Amino acid sequence: MDNDALAESFLLHLSTERRLSPNTLESYGADLRRFVDFLEEKGIDARAFSRSGFLAYLTGLREGGLSARSSARHVSTLRSFYRFLVREGRMDEDPISEVRAPRIGRPLPKLLTFSEVERLLAAPDGARAEGRRDRAILYLMYATGLRVSEVVSLRLENLVENRDDPESSFLRVIGKGNKERMVPVAPVAFDVLREYLRNGRPELLGNRSSNHLFATRRGRNLPPSGRRGGRDRPLITRQTVWNRIGFWAREAGISHRISPHALRHSFASHLLERGADLRVVQVLLGHADIATTQIYTHVTSERLRDIHRKHHPRG
Repeated sequence: MDNDALAESFLLHLSTERRLSPNTLESYGADLRRFVDFLEEKGIDARAFSRSGFLAYLTGLREGGLSARSSARHVSTLRSFYRFLVREGRMDEDPISEVRAPRIGRPLPKLLTFSEVERLLAAPDGARAEGRRDRAILYLMYATGLRVSEVVSLRLENLVENRDDPESSFLRVIGKGNKERMVPVAPVAFDVLREYLRNGRPELLGNRSSNHLFATRRGRNLPPSGRRGGRDRPLITRQTVWNRIGFWAREAGISHRISPHALRHSFASHLLERGADLRVVQVLLGHADIATTQIYTHVTSERLRDIHRKHHPRG
């Protein structure tokens, strides 16, 4: 059996030919590692795997508590893996080509109210460098709707500031699939970001140098490119951003759980509530398919219905 080598050749293909992002590669790698471990435990060569065996594998994952969404991702990963093996001549037929992914219910985004947004943005302690950084992250995420992975990957050269016309300042964002988009940044958010750049970032970096926008106090000295071990890694992690948002939400007295994606959901839904065109919101979010953006119209409709019922005299 050569399951590890097959998996490694597929991951190399994803990295060098399809040029997937490190986060996406990490997800593919985790799914493949789980699958290869299963094959090794059963003494099965991946090229001799059957459709019935794959269905049994999926059943075992679900019985082990894996969600429908994660199971669907597994199916997608392994479909790609087997298509690659057939294309490369390692197999004659794809044993799982007709296996369907589990149905996934459409998750309704959890939204912040306008009042909660104001409290959250005001929560960070502006007297400390970390507080100025966290405030800049919160303002930026709500002002632009960026994914957390896009935020931590931002570099100084991604800021396109127009001092003569603050309304025309932008962020150059590299999103999923390495697709670039220009996202406008409100002047108030750029002001908060500028304050962090002047009075927060230098203190956090200390004697280190990096072109990455958001920094922490921890970490080794880095060359100007921000490269460590030959890889260009952000100075702040997605988990750190997640933890800081949760911390400031609690400080702001917000009782329900807040994730970075809640700010993205709120950005989109609040725009639509105020009459923004759906296709404009699609572009701002970096969605390839407008169907992905349409979920926010359902959320907004439900929200407006609730407001109507609560405040209309005959609601």
